[in-house]
Amino acid sequence: MSPERFQRINEMLDKRQIDLTVCLDGIHKNNNLSAVVRTADAVGIADVHAIMPPGEMRVTNNTSSGSQQWVACHRHNDFIQALPTFKAQDMQIIVTNFSDKAVDFRSIDYTKPTVVVMGNERDGVSQEAIAHADQQVIIPMMGMVQSLNVSVATALILYEAQRQRQQAGMYQQRQVDDGYCQKLLFEQGYPIFAKACRRKQLAYPNIDQQGQIQAPDAWWQAMRAISEIETATI
Repeated sequence: MSPERFQRINEMLDKRQIDLTVCLDGIHKNNNLSAVVRTADAVGIADVHAIMPPGEMRVTNNTSSGSQQWVACHRHNDFIQALPTFKAQDMQIIVTNFSDKAVDFRSIDYTKPTVVVMGNERDGVSQEAIAHADQQVIIPMMGMVQSLNVSVATALILYEAQRQRQQAGMYQQRQVDDGYCQKLLFEQGYPIFAKACRRKQLAYPNIDQQGQIQAPDAWWQAMRAISEIETATI
């Protein structure tokens, strides 16, 4: 891994917001999911949740621009299945919904641990999500249409969250733990080695302060053995 890439990855890790996420509730278009993943990466979100039927979640590289390498996507069958993940982090649940209870999305305090739940344009968020919401929000519309594309609406809300968190200094101190950092540094700094480790079920080595692999001789011997086997089969 070059020093430049090592520095760039660390700069990204410094700004990751582990207590801010988005949940796409019933959004089945993969291009919308991909666009949201791209925005999530841009504002420093490490995880995106999607409530989708089995097998339907796919992030396309053209729309996500490679951001799926940096943002983990978690699929759930319904909102109730996703709920314990958010409760475990004591997140406030913010849902977008047209109702008398909804407030302007900019009035929410996004410096708190937060999950933003976005519904599809036809049906909106599920009743389960609404029932568990701490607050319902809307994006004020001044024209004839009543809604934005979900990826655009998500971007507006997440950038408001970023603005508030930036003002609060929440991007100035690393929040992610060392295990997460080590995993991402190895996978993105040494993708060929990482692929070999996954294939042969070898533990990832540590990455030192200079971005170099720290591993015992046995690990390197296993890597060489894998390389020799693959070369022999070509």
